[in-house]
Amino acid sequence: MSDLDDFRDEDDSAAEPGTAPELFYGSADEFVRERLRYMYSRRVGPGNASFRWSARWWEHPEALARIDALWRSWEHLRLDAATGSSTWWIEHADHHMPILMSPEGPFAKSEDKNTPGEPLPYEAPPVGLFPDMRKQRYEG
Repeated sequence: MSDLDDFRDEDDSAAEPGTAPELFYGSADEFVRERLRYMYSRRVGPGNASFRWSARWWEHPEALARIDALWRSWEHLRLDAATGSSTWWIEHADHHMPILMSPEGPFAKSEDKNTPGEPLPYEAPPVGLFPDMRKQRYEG
């Protein structure tokens, strides 16, 4: 053990050696349903609206990939109590969300709308589309 070991950024109490920390959300869908759609209270809608969103976001391949990246990066960065939240916003949310919500983005044809202050529209995906990764994480 070197003298530098005292300055490691790792939190050994978060998980046993060799194991990954427990996920907070079990899937990208749970992340959208429980957190992301409440974090963005922008008014969305068709026509001349500045922002678009689809309640059936999971039907759009680009959205699936970007939201999965947002969820996974949030899961990783939430463990950094110092700058994790800011890093997630700056490097992930501030990049992906404007693309997702753009009138030219993957939801460009969406007719879904909300009123100011409401969460983004949401419709549950088909059963089984987003299995809970917490339950599958350590199964062989």
